[in-house]
Amino acid sequence: MGNWRDNLRSVEPYTPGEQPKEKDIIKLNTNENPYPPAPGVMKAMQEMDTDLLRRYPDPTAGMLVDAIARRYGVGPDQVFVGVGSDDVIAMAFMSFFNSEKPIFFPDITYSFYPVWADLFRVPYETKALDENFAIRAEDYYGENGGVIFPNPNAPTSRYEDLSLIEDILQHNQDCVVIVDEAYIDFAGESALSLIDRYENLLVVQTFSKSRSMAGMRIGYAIGSPELIKAMSDVKYSFNSYTMNQTSLCMGKAAIEDEDYFQDCIRRIRATRDRSKEEFAKLGFSFIEPGANFIFVTHPRLEARKLFQQLRENHIYVRYFDKPRISEYLRVTIGTDEEMDALFAFLHRIINES
Repeated sequence: MGNWRDNLRSVEPYTPGEQPKEKDIIKLNTNENPYPPAPGVMKAMQEMDTDLLRRYPDPTAGMLVDAIARRYGVGPDQVFVGVGSDDVIAMAFMSFFNSEKPIFFPDITYSFYPVWADLFRVPYETKALDENFAIRAEDYYGENGGVIFPNPNAPTSRYEDLSLIEDILQHNQDCVVIVDEAYIDFAGESALSLIDRYENLLVVQTFSKSRSMAGMRIGYAIGSPELIKAMSDVKYSFNSYTMNQTSLCMGKAAIEDEDYFQDCIRRIRATRDRSKEEFAKLGFSFIEPGANFIFVTHPRLEARKLFQQLRENHIYVRYFDKPRISEYLRVTIGTDEEMDALFAFLHRIINES
């Protein structure tokens, strides 16, 4: 009796950011956009033909794929969409990481990567970031079954120049290299500019951050037609109808409003610049942030204790109890008013310590 338990798959699950239910909080812990989606998003939902809800959605997600392709100047056969970038990357793991060689990713990075590797039985090796939390391209020269890393990185917010990415690509032409660009719109140039030169490059982005649609779960990948076809084949073998009709309609509206998108990015960057100045005045240190969050540490304040103090005062940030980063807090860029409230609290804590 009970032998079925011997066949359960045991993995150490990913721990998502806390989603508090209480009201009147300052939520700076999950890198959500503090501003609403583009005006056309709600309009698209209101005008959607409700008769479509009783039917299965287009399995090719054609309207959204076409809109993304137009936005980035690529062919529809170069675009894959999924239920958030997590779904897209999971499909990529299943599609491309199938050799007995280990895949490579940084030791400090998005903590879902080792979870997927364990879940899909993919061997992996982590490569240590340097003392400034930078990727060392030479660490990725060895024989491997694939490479994946975020740019900007999470949770450090560090952006790597395209020259480093191209260096890694040039030394890994026999495997797929995935650049996870969830935060690229807050940083510098995207690796999308390298797509036509490297058929093994897959770039993954999301609507969750810069397009204010974390609740809709829309992610996408852009790469060569061969890579996209391989992912689509896996998707159709796994779940043909991944994207619901509402997400398709609202996602199309979001990506077509370029003016609103650019204005939102400008506002967040401006608040980030001001926040850098305030953190520095308070004695915090950080590497130059490239995302919509700042990874900060203080010489006199214990990160875990400060995290708890903030939480008790209804200010939520993210703390990672992990080697090398246990004295850092990841702080999402909120509105100017939210950041002012955070800094007022930090001023008080520091003056009392």
